[in-house]
Amino acid sequence: MAGSTVMACGPGTRFRDLHEGAGPFVLANAWSVGSAMRLQAMGFAAIGTSSAALAAEYGLPDNQAGRDRVLSHAAALAAATSLPVSADLEDGFGPRPEDCAETIRMAISAGLAGGSIEDFTGDEMRPIHDFDLAVARVAAAAAAAKASGTGFVLTARAENHAWGREDLGDTIARLRAFEAVGADVLFAPNLPRMDAVRAVCAAVKRPVNVLMGPTSPDWSLEELRAAGVRRVSLGHALAKVAEEAWTAAAAAVLRDGRFRYRSAAVERLGR
Repeated sequence: MAGSTVMACGPGTRFRDLHEGAGPFVLANAWSVGSAMRLQAMGFAAIGTSSAALAAEYGLPDNQAGRDRVLSHAAALAAATSLPVSADLEDGFGPRPEDCAETIRMAISAGLAGGSIEDFTGDEMRPIHDFDLAVARVAAAAAAAKASGTGFVLTARAENHAWGREDLGDTIARLRAFEAVGADVLFAPNLPRMDAVRAVCAAVKRPVNVLMGPTSPDWSLEELRAAGVRRVSLGHALAKVAEEAWTAAAAAVLRDGRFRYRSAAVERLGR
């Protein structure tokens, strides 16, 4: 990973160290302070945020929560646990490289260990930033992270496959360019096949994150390890599971006028 003079025991340093193992470790994406605390108690080593999960908590579409709300939420998770927290910083909350750099500085001030910047434009009709601008945005974010001396781990995301652009060659070219300008972790959400995962891992030297979201292929940690993956994130998968469970219970109350979810909960809790 990219080197810099870092604080000995800060969250960025601890998060950075997790990427140096045989891997992959799981970045457990929380959607609330309570879920982050529970994930820590279960034994996960790091917490991530999810833009989709946070937006859903406010009844908003993905990527519409806004920078202040995103950073406040991530800071609350970091304050509630002793784990490193990495934030989904969406598109950097602005199109300019300067916007991305400022977002990284604000994330560091909020006590975060890491964060991601993606090349999504925010416009579904023209979803991906032009190559040169995408690289300049990551370069600015990386420079801000390095200048902090905190060890903040910058993840650079190439969003082609998340928006129907099945161009693996362009995705790899972007990830290589992001690596060259200082990104610490490379991430291409929604890679469709294991051979694409292997190709990405083989193309870059820095750690690769793979998303195992609600609609991802059923790959195991061992399969991902064999492909060269160093980190696995869950996106909004856990939040989606929780949402589906409580909405099904609530719907059953309206439909049946009964409260059978109670017996299932008591059975699980053992009392």
